[in-house]
Amino acid sequence: MTDAEISVLICDDHKVLTDALATVIQSEPGMRLIADPVHTAADAVALSQDHCPDVVLMDIDLNGPVNGIEATRHITAISPKIRVIVVSGNRRPAIMVEAVEAGSSGFLDKGSDIAEVLQGIRAVAAGETLIDPRELARLLPALAAQRQNSMDAKMRLDRLTRREHEILRLLAQGYRSEAIAEQLFISPATARTHTSNILAKLEVHSQLEAVAFAAQHLELQPGGPSDGA
Repeated sequence: MTDAEISVLICDDHKVLTDALATVIQSEPGMRLIADPVHTAADAVALSQDHCPDVVLMDIDLNGPVNGIEATRHITAISPKIRVIVVSGNRRPAIMVEAVEAGSSGFLDKGSDIAEVLQGIRAVAAGETLIDPRELARLLPALAAQRQNSMDAKMRLDRLTRREHEILRLLAQGYRSEAIAEQLFISPATARTHTSNILAKLEVHSQLEAVAFAAQHLELQPGGPSDGA
């Protein structure tokens, strides 16, 4: 080992892939692994803390409660010298932007060949990035608009009471006022009043719009608010 060697850590829960990649890196001149490949974010963060590798190859979908994006955020907080390459088959723009915001120095597709991976390791170790700044600039406005839309939707959902959340969910499941009333042990008139209040608070004009809104945004608050009916 020499001072010029690039130290690498692999974190991915696909053992066949990691074993093959580890073998290649170990035999590549100027590179070395700091440890055997790991499969959880916790192990990757711990090894990064102990060994401060030059480059971490980080999968997004990992075993355990912490994904690769959060692991990247933890690792880059340990030391700005650690360069993280997020490796994923998911090319959604939001994922790429989240990786950059977490401190990643680049993004590689899981379909990349070995030569691309080795080139990427050398590039980020030298201080380069693997995401075209022009592409990132193109993605950011769309992501900002999407996040603003989600924030606006959450604000509207926050206006609903627990009972109104229940009724909105039932509306989204195709229930009508009479069936909602029977399901919740209230009168049909009360169910219709709640529905009118829901439309006003969500700033929509019909039950159909409310159902469409629920289908798109209700997962923002899976448990509903904590206030009363």
